[in-house]
Amino acid sequence: MNFKNYIADIEGFPKEGILFRDITPLMANGEAFQKACDKIIAFAKEVGADVVVGPESRGFIFGCPVAYAMGIGFVPVRKPNKLPRETISVEYALEYGKNELHMHIDGIKPNQKVLIVDDLLATGGTVEGTIQLIEKLQGKVVGCAFLIELENLKGREKLKDYNVFTLMSYN
Repeated sequence: MNFKNYIADIEGFPKEGILFRDITPLMANGEAFQKACDKIIAFAKEVGADVVVGPESRGFIFGCPVAYAMGIGFVPVRKPNKLPRETISVEYALEYGKNELHMHIDGIKPNQKVLIVDDLLATGGTVEGTIQLIEKLQGKVVGCAFLIELENLKGREKLKDYNVFTLMSYN
């Protein structure tokens, strides 16, 4: 299946000069969504994941079905003040500023094999922050899976020490 057939290109969103890759048509098509999840599930099995971690919010959309299909847990990574119990946090750089990610302190067990699932690999900042959280809790990142990779933003360079899987890429 050519997954790019289910991605809408939106010019000027969220601001002028940006070409946004909209994944909602893929999500709205049952067959395409299922096949995309199946590809990530196959990768999760290949790397032997014990748990799936997904950054807010589209990481939830793809990470939860993967965890469910594998019969393993899902751990959310969220923005500040969104998780109700004790968390650990990491601050990371954005193109124009900083952001912060949080995970429950008991979300990952030492030596647990973790697969990070998100919709998009762009500059790699979010996934890099997510990796820092997992490693603070002594988890082992066995892979990072993305629906889309924007190659020209070179996020993969930040992940050179990790097993990266993408369903499709754009320059």
